[in-house]
Amino acid sequence: RLLQIFLQWRLPVDLFPRVNEDLVALGNKACGEYLELAREAQRDLPVHLPFGAWGHRQDRLQMSHAWEKLHRISAEEGMVAIGYAREQGPLSRLYQFAKLYLFHPSSAFYTCPLAMADGAARVMETYASAEVKNRFYPRLTTRNPDEFWTSGQWMTEKTGGSDVGRTETVAKPASGGGYELHGVKWFCSATTSKMALGLGRPEGAVAGSKGLSLFAMEVFDTHGNFDRVRVLRLKDKMGTKALPTAELELLGIPAMMVGSPGQGVKTVATMLNITRMYNSICAVGQCARIFQIARDFSRRREAFGQVLREHSLHVDTLADYYAWWALGTVLTLELAHLLGKDETGEAGEGEKAVLRLLTPVVKLYTGKLAVAFTSELLECFGGAGYMEDTEIPVLFRDAQVFPIWEGTTNVLSLDVLRVLRNPENLELYIVEIQEKLKTVTGLKDERVWVEKA
Repeated sequence: RLLQIFLQWRLPVDLFPRVNEDLVALGNKACGEYLELAREAQRDLPVHLPFGAWGHRQDRLQMSHAWEKLHRISAEEGMVAIGYAREQGPLSRLYQFAKLYLFHPSSAFYTCPLAMADGAARVMETYASAEVKNRFYPRLTTRNPDEFWTSGQWMTEKTGGSDVGRTETVAKPASGGGYELHGVKWFCSATTSKMALGLGRPEGAVAGSKGLSLFAMEVFDTHGNFDRVRVLRLKDKMGTKALPTAELELLGIPAMMVGSPGQGVKTVATMLNITRMYNSICAVGQCARIFQIARDFSRRREAFGQVLREHSLHVDTLADYYAWWALGTVLTLELAHLLGKDETGEAGEGEKAVLRLLTPVVKLYTGKLAVAFTSELLECFGGAGYMEDTEIPVLFRDAQVFPIWEGTTNVLSLDVLRVLRNPENLELYIVEIQEKLKTVTGLKDERVWVEKA
């Protein structure tokens, strides 16, 4: 209901019914067919088959039928394409993120490769040469499941983690043009993606982040085998088990530079902004799922002569966390709205400042919210919440990734400080918020408190 209220507020009266119809259909499938596929993907986990029957190195990843089906569904539903077809103009991103909100809890985290596909598409649209864009962009933004590609994001190395300036991957000029990348990427999610963007240091470039460039790579050759990439191991993660994440050794994989030399960190930041917004919408979407289950449970479970919803303390617990979740949801949807305006050239300078400043803030807030929210609501089920067959423990484990992916709390805090180093950003942000507060006719005391803050 919260999603519908927000969309009714933001969408024109002629657009809302069409969007709502699609979202209702998606919601029904997310609670049925798609949920069953997610369960299958979580049972039939990825397997690394390093060698063939006769001892040859093959590095094949065996994925479930359900995972492959979720790939096709993602394309057909336009989970990435809607944001780039822009048939709804500046509101396209809001429509797209509303779909992601509903899809994520029933996707077995297929939203992770979707996030990186979306981020890669935006990088291609913004920075890539015509040659590079024509090679990758159509694949990333199509609704045709036979042509749709997702993308990897190969940044993390064991030497640095978030400190990408310590990247050891080297980009050597290839004899036929372009580059060949050599190095080890320690944490590569969505390892079955057909392409990847990764940071590397061209030979002779300066040390540190200023010497890094961004490269686009096709991961597999024409026979469907890894192209000069060795899978060292699949990661045994705490959660997100259906999502294949690997440690990869790059053995001269062909690569094309995206953007200018030495501007890799700046260029890939565009991708990070998109993936951080995915992190936020998926976090609140997952909170919504466990909240709906907890609310339904409270109507059925009897304790001390009453169903749980008639116990005031239980209701208070649900109400408190509902408020925090609603805040995160509205903030994330509003950022999606601003992103759409920014990408279509309709955002004002103040709105751009809000988007720049709040993207890391909202990612931080929603990531930590998901952990606390899931833990607290697990208690609402008592012992049942601790049982694997209720699927609540899966939600609990998966929630732990939201504060880690795309920047931990401290990394995000430093990003906010970098934005604030430019005094104009803060000034524009304050003016924009003050303008928004003028439209608030009620909550007078709260408005004064916000203005003073």
